[in-house]
Amino acid sequence: MESQGQKEKRSIPDQFRDAWSHALAAVSSAEDEAQKALSRVSDLAGWGPEEVRRHAREFAERLSGQRREIEKNIDQGVKKALSRVKLPRREEIESLQKRVQALTAKVDALATKRGSR
Repeated sequence: MESQGQKEKRSIPDQFRDAWSHALAAVSSAEDEAQKALSRVSDLAGWGPEEVRRHAREFAERLSGQRREIEKNIDQGVKKALSRVKLPRREEIESLQKRVQALTAKVDALATKRGSR
């Protein structure tokens, strides 16, 4: 189990990737359970092979649609959450790095001038 400090050190993309992975695993587990339930119902109802296939196909289509809807909702939630987080863009970071390098060079130049006096 991760400590609070370890969780804070992980990057936001890593945390979202983990959350997405857990969500997909939960959906897959739900689909497996649904297939088992359909099998049990077909046994109890006495459906023939063709009727079982028809119901399974309908059920799979509904599950697929629901899965797509869940994935869409998760994607929208992640985008909404990330829009609230004010992370600098790559270009902003690169610009700041260049400014820091320029300032460092100026400070070094001033320190060299002072040292030579």
